Amino acid sequence: MKTIDLRSDTVTLPTAVMREAICNAELGDDVFCEDPTTIRLEQIAAERMGKEAAMLVASGTMGNLVCVLSHCGRGDEVILGDQSHTFVYEAGGISALGGVHPHTIVNQPDGTMRLKDIAAAIRADNVHFPRTRLICLENTHNRCGGAVLTPGYIAEVASLAHDRGLLLHLDGARIFNAAVALDIDVKELIRHVDSVSFCLSKGLSAPVGSVICGSKEFVAEARRNRKAVGGGMRQCGIIAAAGIEALEQMVDRLAEDHANARRLAEGIAGIAGLSIELERVQTNIVFFELVSEELTAEKLVTELAGRGVKMLASGPRRLRAVTHYGINNDDIDMALAALEGAMRQ
Repeated sequence: MKTIDLRSDTVTLPTAVMREAICNAELGDDVFCEDPTTIRLEQIAAERMGKEAAMLVASGTMGNLVCVLSHCGRGDEVILGDQSHTFVYEAGGISALGGVHPHTIVNQPDGTMRLKDIAAAIRADNVHFPRTRLICLENTHNRCGGAVLTPGYIAEVASLAHDRGLLLHLDGARIFNAAVALDIDVKELIRHVDSVSFCLSKGLSAPVGSVICGSKEFVAEARRNRKAVGGGMRQCGIIAAAGIEALEQMVDRLAEDHANARRLAEGIAGIAGLSIELERVQTNIVFFELVSEELTAEKLVTELAGRGVKMLASGPRRLRAVTHYGINNDDIDMALAALEGAMRQ
């Protein structure tokens, strides 16, 4: 029986072109800054983002950690959303490894933080308080259903940050999903941020890797912090080669994932016992709820797995499904049939 894996876009497999690029990649020692394929990826990424420099890292979590460490010192404070990936899913690394204090404020359903809440969270200059150094945003916002932050909102947060002498980092793990959804150049979304991280290994389908971008000075500091957390890699052109293909070949097709997510969401809306807010489905992430308290999300996930469909339970009655490369229209139909069958029994 075919398995349709909707747990995450991290389960994507590299394309045939990526596999060939990996095999044929020109290699060198990247710790000596001598891996030509990695250098090329970083140049392409910096140009694509409109930033001065870029650096390959092993993962999105490492990217966010290195960025925070490069902006903040021990005892400094970062303002970020209470539903942000960095706060919820990154093992407390900014605190455990960097001694950076997280100041969380409420994420609104659309993934934003209210400007007045951000302003209120900025500390006064007082020996009793940690120094506020950084604000972090996330685009698209994972736990808010793949919500897209607009260029206007990001510019407003950047203005607030810079007016108060702070820096702005963007966790852009799925930033290309946001750009495709808004039909704008990705540069418009990150024009005003001081650093951005984005994943090659989610919707872009590379097997591993993320990239961070910023000024030359920032990336030089980030390179030192990458080394400190064990992220100095050697012949990492085998990773970068797939990343180059991801950036050059896989961005525009993200619209297919968004269309499949919308189709899945509309189908879920017609299944008795399930509830979904269709207006919240903006990109490739679909959250929905069980109406009845008699069935838990975990039980439904188990039942779906027996029918060849994998999803994630993200709460007692909340489930997540993510569309990605390798999922087609027929797969969506099969997933909806499995859901309907599971809910009927």
